[in-house]
Amino acid sequence: MPHDALADVSTAAMQERGGSRGTPRAVPALTVVSHPVPRRVGERLLLDAVVAGRTLALSRNAPDFAKPGSSLGLPLADPFVSRKPLELSALPAGGVRLAAPEDGTHVVAAGVPLQGARDFGPAELLDGVALELSGRVVLLLHTVEPDGEGPADTPGMVGESAGLRRLRKHIERVADLDVSVLIRGETGTGKELVAQAIHRMSPRREGRFVSVNLGAIPKELAAAELFGSKKGAYSGATQDREGFFRAAHGGTLFLDEVGEAPPEVQVMLLRVLETGELYPVGASQPVKVDVRLIAATDAHLEEQIRDGRFKAPLLHRLAGYDLRVPALRERREDVGRLFFHFAREELAALGDATRLDSEDPHAEPWLPAPLASRLVRAAWPGNIRQLRNLTRQLVIGSRGQTRLQLDPQLEEALGTAAGAATAPMPQGAHVGIGAAVAPEAREAAVPRRKPSQVTEAELLAALRASAWDLKAAADALGIPRPSVYDLIERSPNLRTAGDLGADEITRCFEACGGDLDAMVRTLEVSKRALGRRLKELGLTAKAT
Repeated sequence: MPHDALADVSTAAMQERGGSRGTPRAVPALTVVSHPVPRRVGERLLLDAVVAGRTLALSRNAPDFAKPGSSLGLPLADPFVSRKPLELSALPAGGVRLAAPEDGTHVVAAGVPLQGARDFGPAELLDGVALELSGRVVLLLHTVEPDGEGPADTPGMVGESAGLRRLRKHIERVADLDVSVLIRGETGTGKELVAQAIHRMSPRREGRFVSVNLGAIPKELAAAELFGSKKGAYSGATQDREGFFRAAHGGTLFLDEVGEAPPEVQVMLLRVLETGELYPVGASQPVKVDVRLIAATDAHLEEQIRDGRFKAPLLHRLAGYDLRVPALRERREDVGRLFFHFAREELAALGDATRLDSEDPHAEPWLPAPLASRLVRAAWPGNIRQLRNLTRQLVIGSRGQTRLQLDPQLEEALGTAAGAATAPMPQGAHVGIGAAVAPEAREAAVPRRKPSQVTEAELLAALRASAWDLKAAADALGIPRPSVYDLIERSPNLRTAGDLGADEITRCFEACGGDLDAMVRTLEVSKRALGRRLKELGLTAKAT
C-alpha cells in the first residue's frame, strides 16, 4: 500500500479548524470605528436586547459603549447625533433590522444612505456593516463571541476580535513550552509579531531572538547562512561563518517563509530538529545547538508535500504546535483601533503626537466618516502591512491639514483594496444570531482569473495597494504569484529590482536614510528582491 506523505503531518492545527468542541455563541454588536473623540475608538455595545427579542433604541444619549472587558461606558454623546433613536430589532430568520426616523440621525449603511428601514442578514453581519451616523461617528454592526474573552493585550498585537483573542490564548498556552511552533497566515498578517510574543513569554526571553526570511536568501547560500560554514567551503568563503542557528543559541530562531526552503536545507533542518546537531557547510564534525525554532508560512505546505516540494517529516517536526493568524478581513472590528494605533506612531514621528488627544465632541473628526467607512469595508489583501502603509501615506500626505485627505494615488490604492470584496454567503446558508461562526467562513473568495485578463493599470494598482508585496498583489488579482513576475517582465512601464543600477539604488538608499519601505515606495519594486540587491551591494537597511 503506497505511503501517504500527509500521514506524518501534525494535526495540532486541525483541532482549532475542524473541531466544534465548546463552540461559542455569536451575538450582534456595534463597535466604534471612528469618533470625534479618538479614545472612544474600539468601544463596543453588545446587542443582547436584540437577541432577547427586544428593540434597542440607539441615540446620542443611550445606551453606553464600553471597552471590551470593562463595565464602565458612555453613550455616543456626539452633539450631531439625534436624540431621536435609531431602532435595532431581530429578524425572524436571523439578522438585524435597522430603522431610522425621518427627522432623526442621518445614516449611511455600507456606503448607501438609509431611508426608513433596512434588513441585514446573517452573512452581512458576519462580514460587518459600516454605519455612518450624521457624517461624524462610524460604527461597525457585526457578530462577536462574548464568551471568548482572552488574555490582556499582547504587546504589538492590537485588537479585541474573536480571532485575535483565540490567538492570544494559544500563545499563552505554548509560550513556556520548548516545542517548535508553526505560524500560518496570509502575507502581512503579523506572523513575526506572534513569534516575538512567544519568545518574550518563554523561559528563553533573555536569549536572542533571531529573525530570518528564507525567501530573501539566495538558494545557493541558504545552507551556509543558516548552519554556518568553514573557511574555503565554497567560492567566496574567506572566513568561518557562524550561521543563524548558532547565533540564536540559547534563544529563539524565527524562520519566515519556511516553504521557500530548498530541498537540501529541508533535510538539514530536519536533522537539527531531531538531534539538536548541525553540520556547518564544509565541516566534518557536528555542532550542538540549543535553539527553539518558530517557523512561519503563507503557503499551503500540505499541497507542496503532494507536489513533492516539501517534506512531510519536516512539517511534522515544525508543527509541534500550529497557530493560525487571522486575516484583517476576518477582524474588521479591529480596523479602527489599528488605524489609530499606526496613526499615533506616525504623528509622533512628525512631532504632532497630541493631534489625537482631543476631548471635544464638537470638533470636526480628524478621520472623515466616509473614509473610515471605506477603511473598514476594504478587503485588505495585504492585511495589516497594507493598512499600516496606507495609514503612513495618509498621515504624511495630510500634514498641515485639519483632517485626513485622500490623494489620487491613495484613492486608487484604497479602491483596489475595496474591490476585492468578500464573497457573499452561498444561497440557502443560514446563521442565526445565537449561532457560532467558524473562522473559515470569513475567508474572502477572490475569483480566479487568467493572467491575460489583467491590465497593466490593474497590476500597478494592486502592487501599490500591497506595498509591492507580490504574493499579496497576486491574491488580490486572483492569479498565481509566478504570473505577477511574468506580467511585470512583459510590461514596458514596470521594472524589477534586477533592472536597477547600483548607482540608482545607492542614491535612493541615501535619500531614504536606509528605510527599505521608503525605498520600495520610491523605486516601486519588490521589497524582498530589493533587500537582496542591498545585501549584494553591502548596504544594510533599517529594521522596520
